[in-house]
Amino acid sequence: MTETLLDELKKITPEESRILSGEAEIEKTLYMSSENNIVDAKKLLEAGKLIQVRTHTRFVHFPEHTHNYIEVIYMCSGSTHHVVNGEHVVLQQGELLFLNQKATQEIYPARENDIAVNLIILPEFFDYGLKMMEEEENLLRDFIVDCLRGENESSGYLHFKVADILTIQNLVENLIWTIVNEQPNKRSINQITMGLLFLQLMNHMDKMETDDSSGQQKLVITVLSYIEEHYREGELTELADSLHYDIYWLSKEVKKRTGKTYTELVQTKRLNQAAYLLNTTSMSVMDVGMAVGYENISYFHKIFQKRFGVTPRIYRVNGK
Repeated sequence: MTETLLDELKKITPEESRILSGEAEIEKTLYMSSENNIVDAKKLLEAGKLIQVRTHTRFVHFPEHTHNYIEVIYMCSGSTHHVVNGEHVVLQQGELLFLNQKATQEIYPARENDIAVNLIILPEFFDYGLKMMEEEENLLRDFIVDCLRGENESSGYLHFKVADILTIQNLVENLIWTIVNEQPNKRSINQITMGLLFLQLMNHMDKMETDDSSGQQKLVITVLSYIEEHYREGELTELADSLHYDIYWLSKEVKKRTGKTYTELVQTKRLNQAAYLLNTTSMSVMDVGMAVGYENISYFHKIFQKRFGVTPRIYRVNGK
């Protein structure tokens, strides 16, 4: 992070000045609308905004609380110690911590040079940003976003240890800089930047940790990541062998955790990719079918029409 931006974020806030002057607790009315320990987006977001940046309040213990928004914490320098759903998480410089709307969080006091930035994000921000970023549906991306919204059986947090990934560091800094400096067109810029950030994070799922003690969410992410990379030819047998799992057990777990069989997930990815290629390239329908893994073009036509209600050719003409 640039020294100019970091110096701006290091400034002592009025709340921190009061704490340094002797106040022993946070001022709850700055964060909460009632006594139920829910940090309220209405207190932190200006009317009409979907995302806001604020520095984490240092020098004081932040008691256990939940949020009615999605929170993303980026560690600019130093470290912070969190307890999320009873599990201890230490966030180091350059790392990202995503908290869903159901997560319970507690934060130990931070020191002067422990600079964390909180992104307060309403769920609909992701809808705009990801649709603007990529027409093609992405099963893995959608699963992660649903985790953050709390719409499936998900963990409370996603901890990305990505301090060494320069592209991610640049995107986060750009996001923070744009919001802090009130740039023109910042909503569109921030939504697109968030879309790019998600796409980059999807490439580094091996650097993600969660509080999913059973490992089942991580298993789903592993399967979806494999499909994203190998949807043309990837077999469940090959994946099971690489993970050292029994194929029948893995097949049942995939169905149990996603509601679809492995074959259905692959077919969804292939057809989504086919639709994307029909809309964005001049490839022939036959070439599109072959490109996404279907050698039997008659079968490709049949299942495409079943999914989208029209043939591939009409889909392209209609520009759906």
